[in-house]
This record gives sequence, C-alpha cells and structure tokens, in this order.
Amino acid sequence: MSDRSRRARMIVATRNAAKLREIASIYAHLNIELHSLADYVRIPEVREEGLTYADNAAAKARTAAEATGLVALADDSGIEVDALGGAPGVHSARYPAADATDAERSARILSLLEGIPRDRRTARYRAAIAVARPDGTVRIFEGVCEGRVACSPRGTAGFGYDPVFVPEGAQETIAQAPPEFKNRISHRARALRAAEPYLRELLGVGEKEQPARDGK
Repeated sequence: MSDRSRRARMIVATRNAAKLREIASIYAHLNIELHSLADYVRIPEVREEGLTYADNAAAKARTAAEATGLVALADDSGIEVDALGGAPGVHSARYPAADATDAERSARILSLLEGIPRDRRTARYRAAIAVARPDGTVRIFEGVCEGRVACSPRGTAGFGYDPVFVPEGAQETIAQAPPEFKNRISHRARALRAAEPYLRELLGVGEKEQPARDGK
C-alpha cells in the first residue's frame, strides 16, 4: 500500500456532532479517519477567550493535538452583521449569553434588526480553521461567506445562525438549502478547502479509491 493510499487518523476538536458531520462530508473524498472530542472525554474544554477566530481555533487545535498525539483540526466562526457594527463576531457562540440556544441567538439578532430594511441587513459568516501538530505547530486557514440576515428564521437544517442567514445570490436561508449546497458555499467549507492541500501533505494521504464498476 502506498503512502498516498493509506488512511490517516485526525482529531476534530469539537463535541458538536452536527459540525463533525459537516466536516466529515466535506472531507469524505480523503483517506482520513476523523475522531472528535467525544472519543477523548478526558480532554478539557478550551474556553474561547481569544480576540480573534484564529486565536480560539488555534487554542482548541493545539490542546487536542498535544493531548492525543494526533494532528488536530479546530474551527472558530461567527456571523458579522454590518448594521450591528460587526457584532456578534467572535462572540457569536456565546451571544447574548453563554447558555443561550441557537434559536435564542438568532432571535436576539432579529430583534436588534427589527425595522432595518433588506439592503442594510448585510452580513457575513467568517471561519478560521486551525491545523495543529502534536509539537504545537499551528497553521490557520480562513473562509468567508457574504450574505444578509433574513427577517425571520426559516428552515430546520444546519445549526448556529443558519436559519436567519441568506447567502449572497440566494433566496433561501442556509437552513432551507440541502447540505450539499452549504458544503459548497459556506465559510467553513471554504476554509476547509483552503486547508486541504496542507492536510494532504501533512498526513500523507490522497483520495479514497472508488470501487470499480461492474464490467470495468
């Protein structure tokens, strides 16, 4: 078996099952066996106290890599609403309070934007992906998805602010769109694709071999 056909293990520094599924789907073509913090319950939670998405992602990835001896991937992301001065931004996961639900976070943004016309509801999702080696070395990759905030939540797919975020050029929220659409245009998908060449080189992996068709 060549180095490029072997399967490598990597830990994703999250306990969010929906996020892990999303990352696994985007990297489904690669020979990578993904694990999450759910498989390593003794790894402590890392408090997101950084000033940037990159700070938070790096802290989470570095902790997971050092604890497991595996290459680790972590992300931090948020929504930046122009009419709110870029808020909630890096505080998106803890907005308006650390124990708020996704629905409560979206409702808070909608309440603050009440009466704001469509052309002033511009926003963007921004993500930073950190890839950490067990020696503490970290690389950062970023992705952005421009769009606007809807006037009401729509759809049940996705997570976070997906029910109130309409990507640029679309009419539906991300929560209304099929997963393959989100995995093509989202901020996280763009950051993950930017990180892919580095992961291929770091892990020494290529794409999964596709099963031969009958008669081929």
